[in-house]
Amino acid sequence: MTGTSLVQRLAHFPPRAVSTALGNVQFRQSGASTGDTTHVLLHGIGSGSASWLAQLEAAQVSPPARTVLAWEAPGYADSTPVGPESPLAQDYAERVWAWLDALAVKQPVTLVGHSLGALMATRAAVLQPGRVNALVLLSPAQGYARATPQERDKKLSDRLANLAELGPLGMAAKRGAAMLSTQASAPQISYIQGVMAQIRPAGYTQAAKLLAQGDLLTDLSQIKVPLTVASGNADVITPRAGCQAVAAHGQVTWVDLGPVGHACALEGADAVNTLLGLSSSRTLA
Repeated sequence: MTGTSLVQRLAHFPPRAVSTALGNVQFRQSGASTGDTTHVLLHGIGSGSASWLAQLEAAQVSPPARTVLAWEAPGYADSTPVGPESPLAQDYAERVWAWLDALAVKQPVTLVGHSLGALMATRAAVLQPGRVNALVLLSPAQGYARATPQERDKKLSDRLANLAELGPLGMAAKRGAAMLSTQASAPQISYIQGVMAQIRPAGYTQAAKLLAQGDLLTDLSQIKVPLTVASGNADVITPRAGCQAVAAHGQVTWVDLGPVGHACALEGADAVNTLLGLSSSRTLA
């Protein structure tokens, strides 16, 4: 539909919710039956399920039919926060499997984590490798567990100070464009800012504490499933060198998604969809 905005297109995938053994989870779905789920998508710290619009759309036209699930992480939208004030990746990973259990997802899935979602997805794959066909990490955040205590504390305090000063709307206005390359279109920038503006401060704070103490590389050392690591070469949030280091640690070759920024699932939709085995979606211009 020419002229249809990205927000209007997202309306085809309205939020749903399910009660799990560990709390409620809100999510978006493409496909008829959750029991036939093929892909599970976990977003990053300044994002939400809406960041996966291109993948939700692509699942509708992929032969054979796909069912894609994209969650709102605990503490985001109407998903129940995890219990600990300073959570670990384990807390989010346990919620992933509780969510999929509540939806009766039995078959192994392609588990995709973007940015901070990479920490959650990797830990989930460590917990239940038999339920994961493949693990795909897009623009992965490593966490700061290996940094000095001073650096780790500063990263966290700076992030939370920005949140306190600007609030979600101010953060979106100030930082949203940095999620994309300098070549991104105005509608893409506006869309990403809109997604970021909807974060909930309490959930974001817990996620920031996870990032501060996260250790992606340690969990990657325990992975027993096929792994792919990819990012755009114009990403300034998780730059190429860091993503290449993650790939090297996982003993795989880094996949270059092209001249796109951190929000690669949107800006580099065709490359990401090809990587995931989904058909190309309509242009997200």
